[in-house]
Amino acid sequence: MELNGIFERARRAAGELALLDEAVINRVLERVAAETVARSGEIMEANARDLARMSPDNPLYDRLLLTPGRIEGIAADIRNVAGLSSPVGEELSRTVRPNGMSISKIRVPFGVVGVIYEARPNVSFDVFSLCFKSFNACLLKGGSDARESNEAIVGLIRKAVAAEGLNPDVVTLLPAEREATEALLGAVGWVDVVIPRGSSSLINYVRDHSRVPVIETGAGICHTYFDTAGDPDKGAAIIFNAKTRRVSVCNALDTLIIHSSRLADLPKLCMPLAARNVTVYADTRAYAALEEHYPAALLQRATEESFGTEFLDYKMSVRTVDNLNEALAHIERHSSRHSEAIVTENHTIAEEFAARVDAACVYTNVSTAFTDGAQFGFGAEIGISTQKLHARGPMALSELTTCKYIIRGDGQVRS
Repeated sequence: MELNGIFERARRAAGELALLDEAVINRVLERVAAETVARSGEIMEANARDLARMSPDNPLYDRLLLTPGRIEGIAADIRNVAGLSSPVGEELSRTVRPNGMSISKIRVPFGVVGVIYEARPNVSFDVFSLCFKSFNACLLKGGSDARESNEAIVGLIRKAVAAEGLNPDVVTLLPAEREATEALLGAVGWVDVVIPRGSSSLINYVRDHSRVPVIETGAGICHTYFDTAGDPDKGAAIIFNAKTRRVSVCNALDTLIIHSSRLADLPKLCMPLAARNVTVYADTRAYAALEEHYPAALLQRATEESFGTEFLDYKMSVRTVDNLNEALAHIERHSSRHSEAIVTENHTIAEEFAARVDAACVYTNVSTAFTDGAQFGFGAEIGISTQKLHARGPMALSELTTCKYIIRGDGQVRS
């Protein structure tokens, strides 16, 4: 698939962005937010056509679904991004050499950012707003499941940008076909970075096939460890929220790890989940603790496949451990390095857990559902990076910049 013309126009649009004042950027974002609400009916009609092609039982259905409340939330996130300061131009450091030469390190945009994502039409808004605020052009490659939703959304954004007298090629939706992914991954010289957002299979494919630099946003295999000093009321609330708030998102809880001394509290920790028909896959000791205390139809014996699985569904596994080291070893083996939590009233144990767990986000007595750019005060997010180079955790404005050095002098030459 020949897309070089699209890539070239995006590169040109990125160059034009560098000349804009931030006040213009903010005005466009406010307009996009207003148009999103005003034309929510059109967006939901397109979304309904996408939804009609997917079974409601598919875990991706909830990710694909747009509602009036979600659209209002999207518009609010766009306005939040408009209210943030752009990191572009920020001076990170300045030194003066003995010869009088001044060296400044400043933040600059990547230029053209490509994002590949699955059935998440809200990502189209998030990516545009964050890229635009950080003076980047963006190329969006959504999945075929959300084709009509994405077309309606990006069409709305491009019209709003053009209405403000700017080049609409600052945002482009690529064809939904797989060939467009291959073209994007090979767009060396046109695209500066590619960011995949979706399943582990998508992320692995992009990492393995891209000739363009990749920032990974990983799948979320998330654990919560209920320690021997855990508060059962806090634990029940945290587990329920992390598991059931939205099961199809990457920060949802997959495995509860419980200290063996607290197995008597396991029914209390799990019982609220029964109201949402959560199937629990319990190891031998946890199964014995839950038997007769959790609906039999929802209680299953765990297998090895029950652990290290991102369920994206009303399912959760339970692992029993005898000490903190066992809990940490289980997390080390099965974690995707996304979000991990501990419930404990022991400050020393909490701090040790936070120090030793290798993950982008580590929580003590807090639900993993908070791993989200907006919840962190970033306005929105491109995704949750689980890698360690350049970006880690919720990727927002500063993660969409790189740096360059500005060297100022007065005729210095090197001997």
